[in-house]
Amino acid sequence: MSFEKIQCHIKVTSIDVDAVTLLAQETGLSKQKIKIAMQKGAVWLTQGKQTLRLRRAKKALKIGNELDLYYNQQVLDEAVTPAEMLFDEGEYSLWYKPYGMRSQGSKWSDHTTIDRYVALNCQPQRSAYLIHRLDRAATGLMLIGHTKNATRAIANMFETRNLTKYYQVIVHGKFPTGTVSINTDVDNKPALSHATLIEYQAQLNQSLVSVKIESGRKHQIRIHMASLGYSVVGDRLHGKADEQSPNLKLTSCYFEFTCPLTHSVKVFELPQHLQPSFE
Repeated sequence: MSFEKIQCHIKVTSIDVDAVTLLAQETGLSKQKIKIAMQKGAVWLTQGKQTLRLRRAKKALKIGNELDLYYNQQVLDEAVTPAEMLFDEGEYSLWYKPYGMRSQGSKWSDHTTIDRYVALNCQPQRSAYLIHRLDRAATGLMLIGHTKNATRAIANMFETRNLTKYYQVIVHGKFPTGTVSINTDVDNKPALSHATLIEYQAQLNQSLVSVKIESGRKHQIRIHMASLGYSVVGDRLHGKADEQSPNLKLTSCYFEFTCPLTHSVKVFELPQHLQPSFE
């Protein structure tokens, strides 16, 4: 099956034609397809030094503006399971991110990202700002800011490691009892994780493990567990999973911190039914 993939860049020379019409004329795509792409974050508008996604079809253009379309039908057709709000703290909230939902968009779209989902579906409706990231294949708790002040303050806690967070993973093999600390570098940068066995399932030869990380490197938990010989179930990148394997068994389960807005201690734990389970 082939999918349309088009990149288009236009310099605006007249204010008499809107963005949808310009892009349709240039690409041959229907206006309806352009509008859908616009809603899903595939159209960008540059005004001076500022480049932002353009979502309003009727936004007035100025001579000298630049329009960019990154159209990939396969990307635009992607759909994900909805996220679920679990805790609402007003200026920020905590959501369950399902498998497949992204933490960050690309030039091709942002319609499958958690912050875009929250912006469109949060009740009452509020702005949504990404505070931290979680792998596309991972699941679990994510903090979303609703004001710039809250976002900045909570993001600072992540940067300074001034909060406690735990993950749960299911790994292949019988993980050792007690707490195991792993300090293998990730991407040539120092990284430290602490892993503790919760339960061993002998029939499957799999272990449920709690992991606390002291650093936040990309794929840190997956790389550290694999480095010990206990790859995460469902890990197709660092483990031994294939297309028939279950989804990645890595879940963000717990946050504890002193709220920078109220200065009270906050504890947020993922409900049991959303935590990883043996299959």
